[in-house]
Amino acid sequence: MDNKLPTIKEIAKRLNISISSVSRALHDHHSIGLRTKMRVREVATELNYEPNMTAIYFKQGRTFTIGVILPHLSESFFSSAISGIEDCAIFNNYNILFGQSHDNKEKEINIVDAMKNQRVDGMIVSMSKNTDSFEHFEMLKKYNIPLVFFDRVPNMVDINYVDCNLENGMREAIEFLAKKNHKQIALINGPKTLPSTKERYEWFVAALKKNDLKFDEKYIVSTDLTAQSTHIAMQQLVSLKPRPTAVITFNDYVALDAMQFAKKEKIKINKDISFVSFANLPICNYLDNQPLASVEQFPYQQGQKAAEMLFQIINTKKNGSLQQRLPTIFTIDTKLETH
Repeated sequence: MDNKLPTIKEIAKRLNISISSVSRALHDHHSIGLRTKMRVREVATELNYEPNMTAIYFKQGRTFTIGVILPHLSESFFSSAISGIEDCAIFNNYNILFGQSHDNKEKEINIVDAMKNQRVDGMIVSMSKNTDSFEHFEMLKKYNIPLVFFDRVPNMVDINYVDCNLENGMREAIEFLAKKNHKQIALINGPKTLPSTKERYEWFVAALKKNDLKFDEKYIVSTDLTAQSTHIAMQQLVSLKPRPTAVITFNDYVALDAMQFAKKEKIKINKDISFVSFANLPICNYLDNQPLASVEQFPYQQGQKAAEMLFQIINTKKNGSLQQRLPTIFTIDTKLETH
C-alpha cells in the first residue's frame, strides 16, 4: 500500500496547472481566480492533502514553537505558571515544548541544547536551584533564540525577566508578625545559588530594622528545599535560646516540611511557633494546620507576562536575527494573604 502523503505536485497534475498556481490558490492569493481556488481546494480535500509545515516554517523562518524549562512540572506553583504561558501561546498560535530540570544543572543544560536543536523560536526558563554557571543560556545568543526568565532568575546581565517584589512581600510579612507581638522572628531561607535567596535575606534584615526588631544572624538558616534539609534547619532554630516565636519560610513547601518537624517535636503550630510563607499555594487552604499567612506571588501572571514578553521579542526579529534592544524587566507586586 502506498502511504506517501499527497503533495501540491499531484494537485497540479490532476488539474493541469502549475505548482506555483496551486500554492497561491491554497494561500488564497489575490492573483488566483475564485473558480481555480475552489477547484484546487476540492482536489486537495479529495486527496486528503495536508500542507508541509516544515517547508512553511522554513520559508517563514519560524517553527511556531517555544521551549519552557521548569524545575518541577508537578509543583502547584509551576503548574499555575504553565497555565499562564499556555494561554498566551494559544492566543499567539504557538505550540510549547516542556522540559523539567528536576533542579539538576546537567539536565537543564541538556534540555536547553535539545530545544536549541529543535529550533524553538524562543525559551522561557525558571532555573534549577543548583545552576551556578550560565554558559548554556549565553550560548542561545549565537542562535538568535530569545530567552525570558521568571521567578528563579539567574544573576546575569542584560537579560529579560519577570519577578516578584520580594521587598514588599517580606515587609508585609514582618509587619504582620510584629503586630502580633512577635519579637524573635526567624527565616528559613533557600539555596545560596538562587539570587532570590540573597534578596530575601536583605529584605528580611531591612524589615526587622524598620519595625525596631533586633536582628540576630543565628535566626537565619538555610534549606536546599528538601524535607530533610528543612528539618535540620528547624532543629537549629528550636535549639536556640530564646527560641523563635515565628518563622518565615522560603516557600509553602518549606513551611509544610517545617511544620511537620514541629509536630513531631510536640510544638503547637501557630501557638508555640507561628509560620508565614511565600507563594500562597492553593493546597494551604485545605490544611488543618496552615501558615498564619502567605505571600502571594501570582505564578499565573508571572508565566503569562513572561510569554507576552517573549512573543514581543520574537515578533521584532528581522531576517531571523534578533534586533538590538534594551533588556525587559517586569516586576509583579506581591500580596500578603492571611489564612
